[in-house]
Amino acid sequence: MAASFLHLVSSIFGWVYTICWSLSFYPQPILNFRRRSTTGTTVDFPAINVVGFLAYFISNTAFLYSPQIRKQYAERHHGLTPTVQINDLAFAAHALLTCLVTISQFVPGLWGFDRKGRTGPGARLSTGIKGIIVGSFLGVGIVAIIVAARHDPDPKTGWAAIDMIYAVSYVKLIITLVKYMPQVLTNYHNKSTHGWSINQILLDFVGGILSIWQLGIDSYLQGDWSGVTGNPVKFALGNISVFFDIIFMIQHYCVYRGNRGTAFSEDEERPLLNGEANGEATGERSNGNS
Repeated sequence: MAASFLHLVSSIFGWVYTICWSLSFYPQPILNFRRRSTTGTTVDFPAINVVGFLAYFISNTAFLYSPQIRKQYAERHHGLTPTVQINDLAFAAHALLTCLVTISQFVPGLWGFDRKGRTGPGARLSTGIKGIIVGSFLGVGIVAIIVAARHDPDPKTGWAAIDMIYAVSYVKLIITLVKYMPQVLTNYHNKSTHGWSINQILLDFVGGILSIWQLGIDSYLQGDWSGVTGNPVKFALGNISVFFDIIFMIQHYCVYRGNRGTAFSEDEERPLLNGEANGEATGERSNGNS
């Protein structure tokens, strides 16, 4: 009875976290569209997210549907099955698609956004992010070469196909560790979170908490906490997301509350100044005509 209830709770937590995390990808592109600008955001975040969620989608697919990978996982984890759930795969697929939409907003001319958003801070990939992306592909390639060259007979102790999948999943882990930093620094330099949607952070925070709880419940039901160590990406994804979400909330609600920031003052004040100038000119013409 208790086990059935926990299975139900795990399923509910899983789909609620999937919905929260999935919804968290919408506020930023919607905000960009309404403002007709990507100013205040960085292309680093959606770009590295595309790579990360592609890796997450591939690894989740393998753990869910590859007989070879599932067999090797069982051999390494006391005969247990991976704790990856179908909602994890659904989330990864949806996140990949929405990140592609967001990064497309940085493509010049595609959405008709203002030029400053295409040329200002964060409009181009930083060197560090480029290095991480290239390094991720190289790392997976090296592991694939090792697995292909070794031909170890025992997947439990030697190199096996599952190690390539773990390498792919670790790409997501590494990206999760670093992807938030460019935006944290952008907010710091702007002295503002204006242009950065806090709604996505709130949804991300709730999703992260529920993701961790689902993983914990699933491992408890298996009677073996190797379900956590066997799915390190999901565990780290939830914890790291929550950690950075707290930083963003502190920036938004405490440190930079109400600040519009240096990146916006010039553009946002210009229409007002132009309006005042036009008004003065109109007044002068009216006085002259009278």
